[in-house]
Amino acid sequence: MAGIKGKVIAISGGARGIGEATAKALAAAGAKVAVGDLDAELASQSAQSYGGIGLPLDVTSAESFAAFLDKVEAEYGRIDGLVNNAGVALHAMLDEVDLAEFTELLQLNVVSALGMMQAVLPAMREQGGGRIVNVSSGTTRMAPPTVGAYAAAKAALNMLGEVARKEWAADGIVVSTVLPSLTATEFGGGMYKLGDEIIPGFFVQSADYVGRVIVRALRTGEEFLDIPHGAEQPEFAEVPAG
Repeated sequence: MAGIKGKVIAISGGARGIGEATAKALAAAGAKVAVGDLDAELASQSAQSYGGIGLPLDVTSAESFAAFLDKVEAEYGRIDGLVNNAGVALHAMLDEVDLAEFTELLQLNVVSALGMMQAVLPAMREQGGGRIVNVSSGTTRMAPPTVGAYAAAKAALNMLGEVARKEWAADGIVVSTVLPSLTATEFGGGMYKLGDEIIPGFFVQSADYVGRVIVRALRTGEEFLDIPHGAEQPEFAEVPAG
């Protein structure tokens, strides 16, 4: 999918943050974008600003994500790409993690992501292929205190993507995983502010930057794009030469 123009991309959790930034970057590249979000009104308002469509989406409901994907197909006739972006944060020392909250986290960040992947498979198989990008986290490459529960869920998402990439390759479906570093969004209560140096060498990056990396993943189909920590590297968001 090196050429994004005219491709139909569906994004979960697309009304704000990384999802919205990705939608805008895709629209700027000429893609047809459909975003789904629990806040359907905000999704619709945001999508209008770049010529996309915004729809209600509760990724924890099989009926909801099936209806979302049906509407995308009805509007555009196909689905070339899916960005699994919807997710929730959980920060606590492991001995203080509420197991009910952790169960909800796993449902939203892991089970629902697999459900979305399964739901889009028939359309992609019928048309001969497609691209799926799962938005994970750089915390899965580290083990800092207070992120154990969240990172464990995202690590499970990494494995789902890695296996799906192998299982669905024969169908022409390419699954990629993007691992953002610290990013300035409303995620986690807006705990990270753009440009802040949280620890030495770790600067909070913009959602726009991460969105451009996700577009790169859709274009190239690279298996993992682990966004380097520190200052943003604009060239990392570009398709490598050759």
